[in-house]
Amino acid sequence: MKKVRNLLAFDLGASNGRAILGRFDGEKITMQELHRFENNYIEMNGVFYWDTPYLYKQLKQGLLAFKQGNFGDLDAFGIDTWGVDYGLLDKNGQLAGIPRSYRLGTQEDIDAVKEKIPTEVLYGRTGIDTTLTFNTIYQLYRRLREEDPALEIAETMLLTPDLLGYLLTGSKGTEYTIATTTGLYNPTTKDWDWQTIEELGLPKKIFTKIDKTGTIRGHIRPELCEELGINPAPFVAVGSHDTASAVAAIPGTGSFAFCSSGTWSLFGAEMDKPDLSMDAQNRGFSNEGTIQGTYRPLNTIIGMWIIQECRRDWIKAGIEMSWDEIVVAARGAEPLRSIINPDAPQFYAGGNMVQKIKDFCRDTNQPVPETVGQIARTVYESLALKYRSALEGLEKMKGQRIDSLNIVGGPINNKFLNQLIADSLDRTVVTGPVEGAAIGNLLTQAMALGDVKDLDHLRQIVRNSESVETWQPNHTDAWEAAYNKLCTFLK
Repeated sequence: MKKVRNLLAFDLGASNGRAILGRFDGEKITMQELHRFENNYIEMNGVFYWDTPYLYKQLKQGLLAFKQGNFGDLDAFGIDTWGVDYGLLDKNGQLAGIPRSYRLGTQEDIDAVKEKIPTEVLYGRTGIDTTLTFNTIYQLYRRLREEDPALEIAETMLLTPDLLGYLLTGSKGTEYTIATTTGLYNPTTKDWDWQTIEELGLPKKIFTKIDKTGTIRGHIRPELCEELGINPAPFVAVGSHDTASAVAAIPGTGSFAFCSSGTWSLFGAEMDKPDLSMDAQNRGFSNEGTIQGTYRPLNTIIGMWIIQECRRDWIKAGIEMSWDEIVVAARGAEPLRSIINPDAPQFYAGGNMVQKIKDFCRDTNQPVPETVGQIARTVYESLALKYRSALEGLEKMKGQRIDSLNIVGGPINNKFLNQLIADSLDRTVVTGPVEGAAIGNLLTQAMALGDVKDLDHLRQIVRNSESVETWQPNHTDAWEAAYNKLCTFLK
């Protein structure tokens, strides 16, 4: 009888994190959530930070939960997180300041880099959308311009999943898929974009070797093993950008697009080569990495962030509603009454989101949504319409029709939104698995241990293990009119 592997995925998003146990028998994987925790950025003195000591503590709690479950030895663990953010280490291997959050980015940061490197040159080198204020390149250059002492003393930069892995193992490195999110990776040379790094004057020494996805990088530190009573399990550098892990777990076949849905909606398709053309840039696509070492042109769309911020506004106003209650209210509101461009700059920053939506609708001569249902429906329908824009861009890049969209991530539990997306796209929508990033993380660990042959084998295991739902479109003239309206906003 084949040994059942005990694998542990830490899957951290920009709003929460989970420790998920995967038990793999060689044909199917079963998953069990062992620990869940919130993750929120913190504002101090006008700067946004991640509470890294808290996150480290939560990872330890996840390992402890595994130990307390009496599952036996842990065969491996992996960490996936959101992209672009990082921590700096000093010469002693300690944090040089508190890691910052991407929410700090501004247009001024983009303009400062533009003065040194023209947009078409930068995109041609990196293939990463140059209009995204949060890209690592802009974060680092801002700190250089500010003469930030933390950057001046830094010896090493580790992106968030690699940083958390280092804290547990003491081993440093940069995993390929997370490196590709930075705007500082060159897909042509398959290395850091040293030319850009030099032209901006960023310190070269902080950039570590880039590891292939699936590299085993160290083991849990001996002192942690003793503290937690756990064996020194190997750390696998999985597709450590959560989108890369989620896409690996998509059970799609044929010509399909994918969407990893969460705080952000990461919308794309798989391609063997990056598209470094200005047309791809103008359509807002980033060429990020896949676990198999290829590329996925990706449109980064504001996802659940807007409705999450609305809910925070409603709670502050004394309106306590569950997510299910918000969806019910949205269902009861008039369809396609008002729409917004979810990626308009004002929606990136937190705070006063309800008022920002009202202002957008008023400024574009639309009915102003007032009720929870009207506002929520505006957000959901606008997101579905933005997906259509991204789909059309992908079809142009691939030179072929895309027949279906496969969505993974927690928001697929919103069945109302799933149907809106199918209606907007006029395409079949397949949803599942819910824990896409976690299952991709787990099965990449199994691949590193030699139990999974390749990506096709990995996806077959997903099909063996997870059920999916299918949504058929009901596309009407009203959707077409609404999309035409969105296109005027996008211009």
